[in-house]
Amino acid sequence: MPELSLEHAAAALARGGVVVYPTEAVWGIGCDPFDQTAVLRLLAIKQRPVDKGVILIAASIEQFDGLIDWSALPAERAETVRASWPGPNTWAVPATAAVPAWIRGSHDSVAVRVTAHPQARALCQALGRPLVSTSANLAGQPPAFQREQLDRALLALADGVCIGETGGLSAPTPIRVAATGEVLRG
Repeated sequence: MPELSLEHAAAALARGGVVVYPTEAVWGIGCDPFDQTAVLRLLAIKQRPVDKGVILIAASIEQFDGLIDWSALPAERAETVRASWPGPNTWAVPATAAVPAWIRGSHDSVAVRVTAHPQARALCQALGRPLVSTSANLAGQPPAFQREQLDRALLALADGVCIGETGGLSAPTPIRVAATGEVLRG
């Protein structure tokens, strides 16, 4: 499994690659969310059905411009979401028509986070747009908090792994519904 510098990881992503990288809590696996072939490959690697949808991370709120329908949220809920970023807070927000079905899955919303993890943030900046961020494990298996916990079979199918470490959180980021605050994953 090739170890990738930030520059090489970003180049692989731009070419339609699938890359393993550290996030706030666990190792993630990601690709360009607008490259359907890459997303379907990532889902096949994870053995995850497309109808579940995937999380998008970004380096800034602006990277979500045109993807989040802020007008579908009450102003105070939109402010709560914005105030939680950057940070380890993932929100299911109303999606615009620009969010592909292979990202939303069977949902009208899209799960998004403006990450504070330096490497994940730098990958989004280098790619120039949000990045798919799902845990780097086979569906139904525990997430990898440490690099040594990454599944070798999964790594063999990815295009490389970024050099780095997770942010040290003890659980994956919570996912909440932006409109209500309801916790989907605690």
